[in-house]
Amino acid sequence: MYNREFTPERISRLGDNEIFVFGSNLAGMHGGGAARLACQRFGAVWGQGVGLQGQSYAIPTMQGGVGTIRPYVDEFVEFAKKRPALKFWVTRIGCGIAGFTPDEIAPLFRSALELENVMLPQDFVEVLEG
Repeated sequence: MYNREFTPERISRLGDNEIFVFGSNLAGMHGGGAARLACQRFGAVWGQGVGLQGQSYAIPTMQGGVGTIRPYVDEFVEFAKKRPALKFWVTRIGCGIAGFTPDEIAPLFRSALELENVMLPQDFVEVLEG
């Protein structure tokens, strides 16, 4: 059961140990949505579409169907498991410009429910605990 904060709709600041998790494209062209915010405020690197960058973590969502996103989410979950001192704020990745729904994306984060340091959007949790 999920028993912690939900990722807020808008994030404008992060604490020292906090990471903004956003949907990106493989080319790392962070031109819109949460990717743009990650680039402007949280250290995302233009041209880097995957992984930790400053106080952000990119998960590619623009390269195909949900099945192409799963390995990157799995990689993120493993990364978060190994860094319990960091707090990860997962945005509604894939549910903006990429065009997926929470019903499609949330199941990819099922294993993150057990991680106390990973905060998920409320609609993702509702799908997972539905």
